[in-house]
Amino acid sequence: MDACDPQKAYSRGQGWYRRRISIRNPYRGGRTLLHFQGAGQTTTLWVGNILIGTHKGGYDEFVFDITDAVAAVADGKQTPITVRCDNGPDRDRIPSDLSDFCLYGGLYRHVNLLYVPAVSLDTVHLVPRIEADGSTHVTLKSRLYNPYNSNKKIHLKIQVEGPDGKIFYRKELEQTAWQGFAQLDTFTIARPDLWSPETPHLYRCQVTLASEGEKTVHYERFGVRSLEFVEHGPFKLNGKRVLLHGTQRHADHAGVAAAMSDEQVREELQMVRAMGANFIRLGHYQQDRLVLELCDELGLMVWEELPWCRAGVGSQAFQQNAREQLTHMIEQHQNHPSIIFWGLGNEDDWPDEYPSIDQKAIRGFMQELNDLAHQLDPTRFTSFRRCDFARDIPDVYSPSIWAGWYRGQYREYEQALLEGRQMVKRFLHIEWGADCHAGRHSEDPEACLHAVVEGKGTDERGMDYLKKGGEVRVSRDGDWSETYACDLCDWYLKTQEKMDWLAGTAQWIFKDFASPLRGDNGIPRINQKGVVERDLRPKELYYLFQSYWSQKLMVHIYGHSWPVRWGKPGQKRLVRIYSNCENAELVLNGVSLGKKTRNSQDFPAAGLRWEVAFQPGENHLRVLASKGVVTVTDELSLTYQTESWGKPAELRLREKARSGSRITVEAHLYDAHGVLCLDAQHLVRFAASTPGKLLDNLGTSRGSREVQLANGRAEISLEVPAACRVEAVVQGLPPAVCSLKILQG
Repeated sequence: MDACDPQKAYSRGQGWYRRRISIRNPYRGGRTLLHFQGAGQTTTLWVGNILIGTHKGGYDEFVFDITDAVAAVADGKQTPITVRCDNGPDRDRIPSDLSDFCLYGGLYRHVNLLYVPAVSLDTVHLVPRIEADGSTHVTLKSRLYNPYNSNKKIHLKIQVEGPDGKIFYRKELEQTAWQGFAQLDTFTIARPDLWSPETPHLYRCQVTLASEGEKTVHYERFGVRSLEFVEHGPFKLNGKRVLLHGTQRHADHAGVAAAMSDEQVREELQMVRAMGANFIRLGHYQQDRLVLELCDELGLMVWEELPWCRAGVGSQAFQQNAREQLTHMIEQHQNHPSIIFWGLGNEDDWPDEYPSIDQKAIRGFMQELNDLAHQLDPTRFTSFRRCDFARDIPDVYSPSIWAGWYRGQYREYEQALLEGRQMVKRFLHIEWGADCHAGRHSEDPEACLHAVVEGKGTDERGMDYLKKGGEVRVSRDGDWSETYACDLCDWYLKTQEKMDWLAGTAQWIFKDFASPLRGDNGIPRINQKGVVERDLRPKELYYLFQSYWSQKLMVHIYGHSWPVRWGKPGQKRLVRIYSNCENAELVLNGVSLGKKTRNSQDFPAAGLRWEVAFQPGENHLRVLASKGVVTVTDELSLTYQTESWGKPAELRLREKARSGSRITVEAHLYDAHGVLCLDAQHLVRFAASTPGKLLDNLGTSRGSREVQLANGRAEISLEVPAACRVEAVVQGLPPAVCSLKILQG
């Protein structure tokens, strides 16, 4: 909860977990393991008072063998387990503290108690290779968990199921226990069902190991697909050009931070796919196995990344930690057909990075990591974002291009892409977009853009993300409205669509997330570049992306969170319609304003826009969009305010809604004549008297006790078990107070 607390930075240091567990290993001479799917950031384990070991790395999976310690402390009672997680600063561990995200601590992923025989399967890799005749040759490799180097005889049984669930291959073999990875078998799939975003076919392999009457079963899924990246050109999957329509993900969510439930992870990835994305970058670290399983199932191609983020080349311990984390990521996730890029790191040319920007050292270490990745997995591409002096090393590279946000104007985007294409053999555009404060909209979103000078570059430099210093730039001087963010992304999307050489891009980022570097944003410590808020509530951007990428027919009137528009009487205002249908008809207050045909190159809104003269007061909009015989609709109501406002003079607070003991209050800022100040962005602070409890520190526009106004308004909800008072304060004005009562019956 403290990741976005306005008064204090998020917690750094030790967190302790203690528990007693019953150990009942059913195997004679078997091993008892604790398997961590991830823990932040350095984890130490004790059984009783016996130190088992320490793992340094916040994102990879790791295992501790507690067999001998359990036997040593056994007294007929439950076994005491102690875990210490420490996310305090550590210069010998990646990622760097300069990273633009929280290095969360604690047990935020599952911890599993495992029983295995004395010799068991540790890792199984299935490596498919498509042959010239279209058949697929699959190599099965495995590594044992064999801590005492036993050379006992073992019996292996292999069976493989196709995507239809039918077994098409079986084999049994005898082996002597081995060390390291060994090739166990090869088999052929004559006519494979290929994995792709449209057809995410998955095969399932079951390997049973038996020895001395005991057996264990290991399951792995894999897919068959071919990858090609044309130099200076497009990306091809299974021999066909695919434009990578991408977004990006941090493991971060309102109320739980990185400790997302499996249900929350599923909902998020399903929303990504429903938006129409076919590609996702997992920034900036190895993510939970469930994320990769869902990407396999949903047909999301993946760039997964080593957390060598905003750091140079540190000590030998630092370098070894990076090597180990890269090795673990590739070994643990190698079977996932969704993964097409192994990212080696991010922004390792950051100002003031630790220990320095030593270009020679960084190039040398990046080359070492690149070679290691290819050694571990020669079937995939390596990739890197933003380190121009080493851009020739990875297979795929993305420079920094933020036209219209951190520098330049968004109409310079195409030229920036063309320049980037010539810089490297294989070019992707990773990270683009704009911050926007959910619920804030603009009648003139380009007001700031008129002062931005073109031709001086479109990259992010130095500390451009800060709201101070340097030349005029939209990230500092713009209104942070959803309207501007939509227009910028609209321009990018229509540009990408027409470039037949482009391999693809990934917008930054799918969901707003917490960052210790973003203290002065409209929501405390939140990077607001998401197309959804931190609780997965869609912004207008979500529907814009759907209109370009989704196959399911949709239509959306821009502005469902824009209840009051403004202008002079009779002044025409732009209404944007986002749809992937062929045409749309807009109806205002029951009167048709005519039909328009969608053309992606007709900016903005792909030609589905109307200049509308609203009547003062209440208005109703309805749109009907169609493709063939299918019609989809959307509608909304809004108020059109024609009164102009002056200097803010009064803050008012009222109850907006209630459900049981949960009450939502809304603050509005007015001028001295009682006119709503619709461009007001003041910071408002909420507080509640006991026993009321603010639903706070969620990192959302509706869940922060300190938040900027969006078009003169802000809201927050409370749990109110009994009568209380809630207060809202804007600096320089009298506080606004609302008394909340509990309704009886």
